[in-house]
Parts: sequence; C-alpha cells; structure tokens
Amino acid sequence: MTDPVTDPTDTDPSADGKGRPRRDLLRWLPGLRMLNAYRLEWLRSDITAGLALSAFLVPVGIAYAVAAGLPGIYGLYATIVPLCAYAVFGPSRVLVLGPDSALAAIILSVVVPLSAGDPARAVALAGAMAVVTGATCLLAGVLRLGFVTELLSKPIRYGYMNGIALTVLISQLPNLFGFSTEGEHPLVRAWSFLQGVVQGQTNPYALGLGIAVFIVLLLLRARKRVPAVLIAVVLTILITMGFNLEARGVSILGGLPQGLPAPVWPAITYADLGPVIIGGVTAAILAFSETSVLSRSYAARMGDHVDPNQEILGLGAANLATGLFQGFPVSSSASRTPVAEAAGAKTQLASLVGALVVALMLVLTPNLLHSLPSSALAAVVIAAVISLFEIKDLGRIFRIQQWEFWLSVSCAAGVLLLGAIPGIGLAIIIAVIEFLWDGWRPHHTVLGRVDGLKGYHDLSRYPDARRVPGLVLFRWDAPLFFANAEFFQQAVLEAVDASPTPVRWLVVAAEPVTSVDVTAGDMLKELDERLKQQGIKFCFAEMKDPVKDKLKRFGLYSYFGDDYFFPTVGRAVSQYVDTFSVSWQDWEDSPGLPAS
Repeated sequence: MTDPVTDPTDTDPSADGKGRPRRDLLRWLPGLRMLNAYRLEWLRSDITAGLALSAFLVPVGIAYAVAAGLPGIYGLYATIVPLCAYAVFGPSRVLVLGPDSALAAIILSVVVPLSAGDPARAVALAGAMAVVTGATCLLAGVLRLGFVTELLSKPIRYGYMNGIALTVLISQLPNLFGFSTEGEHPLVRAWSFLQGVVQGQTNPYALGLGIAVFIVLLLLRARKRVPAVLIAVVLTILITMGFNLEARGVSILGGLPQGLPAPVWPAITYADLGPVIIGGVTAAILAFSETSVLSRSYAARMGDHVDPNQEILGLGAANLATGLFQGFPVSSSASRTPVAEAAGAKTQLASLVGALVVALMLVLTPNLLHSLPSSALAAVVIAAVISLFEIKDLGRIFRIQQWEFWLSVSCAAGVLLLGAIPGIGLAIIIAVIEFLWDGWRPHHTVLGRVDGLKGYHDLSRYPDARRVPGLVLFRWDAPLFFANAEFFQQAVLEAVDASPTPVRWLVVAAEPVTSVDVTAGDMLKELDERLKQQGIKFCFAEMKDPVKDKLKRFGLYSYFGDDYFFPTVGRAVSQYVDTFSVSWQDWEDSPGLPAS
C-alpha cells in the first residue's frame, strides 16, 4: 500500500499573511497540494515507474488513435497533454489518463462520416469533441454531480466492465491475426473475424508475433518491476526488421511526424455542431463513469479518499487541454494505471515522467517504432484487457445472490449488443430499477414477543412469538413514498385481517422508515380513516424526528395528535395494556436475562 499523504493545507499558515490556510487555490489543484507534501524518497520510484509506463503509453496510444479513425501520431498527442493536465488538476495519485478503447468507438462514429476521408478534418472534429467532453465534465464538477456514479452497484459495474472488455477484445482479434474486418457492431466484427479465419486470411507471421508478445506479457506479468511491454515491443521490432516481415504481408506502424503538438482551436462547421456535441457529451458520461470506478478502486486499495467531484474536474481539465492541442477525448486507463502502480508509482510525477519520455521520443527519434507490427499492438491491448474481466467475484455473487449476478450479466450483454454508451444507459436504468424495487416491495412483518429475547421480533422468523391480544405491531423496512404507498396500505389491512383477535390498535414500528413523501402522507390519512371505521386506533412508535418534521409540514402530526406517537414499541405496548386492562405477561423469565 502506498504511504498516505497528509494535506499540506492543514498546516500551511502563509496563504494571505494572516495565518489562514491556502485552501481556496490548492483545493482546486490537488497536484500542487501533492507537490507541497512530496517526499524525496519517492523520487526514484516515480522516475522508474514513469520510464516503465512510457513503454506502454506509446503503442497503446497509437493503437487507440487508429481505432478512432485518426492518424497514430494524434494518439501520442492525446497521451502527453492529458497526463500533464491531470497531474495538476486530478486527485488520484496513480490514475493514468489517455486514449481509451471504449471512447474510440464513439469518436469513430462521429469522425468517419463527417470527415469524408480528410485527416485534417477528422483531427478537428475529434479535438472539438474533446473540448465538449472537457466542458461537460467541468460543468458537472462545479455543480457537484459526482454522486451520479454511486448509482452503479458493484455487480452492475462488473457487468459494464466485462462488456467493455469483451468489446475491445473482439475489435483487436483481427489485428492479432493479421487482417482487417468491416462493421461497427461488435457482433458484426466478430462474425467478420470468424469468416476471415475460415477463408484463410490469417497472416501466420503476424499471428506468430502477436502470440509471442502475448505470451511474453503473461509470463512477465507477475514480475511487476520488469518492463514487459518494452521488452515485447523491442523484440518484435527486431524480428520484423531482421526477417523483413513487412515483405511477407505483416502490417507495421511506419514513421511518425517529428515534433510536439501545437495549440490549435479545433475549427468545425455549424453543421458539425450537433453530432460533435452529442458525441462529446456521450464521451464525457462514459469517461467519468469509467474514471470514477477506477479511481475509487485504486483509492480503496491505497488507503486514500478521492472526491468524485474533484475527479470529474480533473478529467474535464485533461480533456479540455487535449482538445486544444490536437488530441481527442480521453479517459482513465484500466490497462495503463496498473502498469504505473505495479512499477511502484507514488504520485502523479510518474505520469509526468512518462509524458516527458514520449515527448522526447517525438522530438528526437520519431522513427523509433517504424517497424512495430500491428499484431504486436493488438496483443498489448488484449493482454491489458484481460485484466478488466471480473469472473471470480461474480462467482461469489452468484452463490450469495443470484438475481444480482444476472443483473451483471444483463449489463454486460447490453454493452456488447447495444454499444458502450447505450450500455451505460442500460446500467443506470437497471440500477434505478434495482433501487426502486427494494423500496417498492420492501420487507414488512408483524412483530411478537419472543421469550428469552429482548424486544419484539418478526413472526415469520419466530412463529411461536406471543402477540398482544387486540394489538398489531407492524414493521415497515423502507421509506414511505409514492411507489410503495398503496402496497403499505394493503399490507397493513392484510395484517389487521390476519390478526387472531379483534384489533383495537395498530402500531407501526417506524424506526426503519427514513422518509415520507406527499403521496404516502395522503395515504396515511386515508388509511387512518379506514381503520377508524373498524374501530382501530392507528399509532406510530420509534419514528425518527426528521420524519416527524415532514408529517408536521404535511399537517399530519397535528391530525393524528401527539398521543399517537410513542418513543418505543415497548412504551406503546404498555400504554395499550393499561388502557384496555389486557391480561399480558410481558416477559417469560429466562435465566440470566433481565426483563425489558
């Protein structure tokens, strides 16, 4: 686990000359806050991790740019700039931002039809999308909308990531086998891939190189400090050059333009505005969903806490910057972040070192990767994607709660069948339905007295529990709101009908009820009127003060009267027994247990 870092704003007395902490500025710049607390002993680890990370940044950045319908060089631009921006504005110490396979599909869907084969126009469109993505994230961060990611439960997050991983895997298989396929839908690409294999389109040299890279990466994965990607890339370049595999049909990367990205406003036409805005906002939703999940996962592992609102601000700053420097929408990387962590990264300085190495390569040796086979790039991506699959914990979920397992599977199928963005929408819809279902049909029960146990307990669990004659103790384990109000009323009336003795009082054990809305409030009044017609007094016990406050605003507290509310269930029972002189032994003696 990485050493925790204290917040330097807690002890810095020099902000304004009056001894007050410099919070207003530094809270927006987590990177500078980290710099103030940086420890010299971390420097070696960060430099080593940055060098290891750079070997992975280059091939993956290029691969995802090509997948997005852009020249490979722009993948490196979209690697250097966001790493630098996020190092200043991002809260996570190890999160690596850059081109993303899931975003590539979104970018491709906007760029290809609008650019009509013009690379310069494609770059402008992608840059404009990044600006929209950045602006959307910044707005969401300022409005503190980071909580929206909490809608996704763990099984749903697993399903989403499994669907994304499977989609990326399908997209890379043709490159691994040395041929290309057509079609945008994952299932169409999968079918085209199978047809290509059956028709003998596989290039054995490309496939051999790709499999070799994949094996090297798997064998060296356990050795976290070994630069496995760098070793695999260098070996395949040497083999390709030594055996002149380009002449045997092996696709290679080719040379890259020399120099660094210059600031350019991505000029687009008015007609492009609609698709670019839709694509940019969609990319923002996808990027933040993925980044939030990854950020929280690594924060938990490292003992840190990451503010989701600051996370979305950091993501927005990174996208806005890359859009103004000829890049395209970026997200956190579930394949590159583990590389930084495994190599020992302590802070975002590792990302800055990686960005610097990539920049130096573009300036000094742009042809360094000229002979890198495309199948090797595919193998690098596939090896990284495998780590995204979550199978083991899904097995645990299947054993303990099968319906959540099938929710996860449904989410994965949604991503695969509908695409990444509709898949996220489906995941959120499923999550909302899951939440509403728990509140729509919550657990409820009638309570009774169990000898030897304090309190009143669920009759379905303790069928021999004793019931107070003429009294129904009803517990409702959820908030009362529009979706379950009628169900509550029906359940109460059924409990009254099922009572073995004529009912005089019905007391709701309301401690689990955390809220009441207007619809439910009106229902309570209607229910009280129905119960009065049957000669039944409708009371509440253990109701929380905030819920009482709502009833007071609704006028219901005064309607019922203070005598209808009891601090405990026991007090309600005592009041009932005294009122009707009911013969009731509250407690059967049990050795060692006091009466309640």
